[in-house]
Amino acid sequence: MTASKTEQAAHPLGRVLILGIGNILWADEGFGVRVVEYLAARYHFPAPAELMDGGTQGLYLLPQLEGLDGLIIVDAIDFGLPPGTIHTVRGADVPATIGARKMSLHQTGFQEVLALLDLRGHAPRQVALIGVQPVNMQDYGGGLTPPVAARVPEVAEAVLTMLANDYGLRPTPHTTNAAEDETSLVTAAVTRDAYESGRPSEEDACRHGDPRVLARMGG
Repeated sequence: MTASKTEQAAHPLGRVLILGIGNILWADEGFGVRVVEYLAARYHFPAPAELMDGGTQGLYLLPQLEGLDGLIIVDAIDFGLPPGTIHTVRGADVPATIGARKMSLHQTGFQEVLALLDLRGHAPRQVALIGVQPVNMQDYGGGLTPPVAARVPEVAEAVLTMLANDYGLRPTPHTTNAAEDETSLVTAAVTRDAYESGRPSEEDACRHGDPRVLARMGG
């Protein structure tokens, strides 16, 4: 799945997608989404670079991933390493890594996406996975655990370095005002700050429920 340097030089650069996948409702499983949210709030990604919150869409992502020149996946992956460890894999090792230690349904679905892209002859010319070892992916309604949350800026920087080194792409930083207005990638109500700060205590949630959910139900 990885093109040689000679092939890259002879081929005009097409779309390069930075894809964060995972479920923000299950603590560290939302890591990939939080990284692309972080990048979107701080940098402008001009074409051919794109950011995408892939969530848990699985096969629904297929049309968005066909024929890419580059795919950089960000996710929480069980590498069997100490919690919070960052690890990068490339090429054919990416689907093998995702499939080797499935921790959630979205990883099963995404492994199928990569297999179908390859089968249909539309696999990315280059693919890489930047992952972090999670601490907890079973806390429903929870945010990122501290060891994993601390890796968001580091992995975001790793993405920028990979874009520069592999594709010659260098996103430009937003101004302060632009960063504050950047809400298009993740819905405002579930941005990391809003989601994590709005969670009620465990006692309140058990006794009274989550007011954010109850308000919508009572609509």
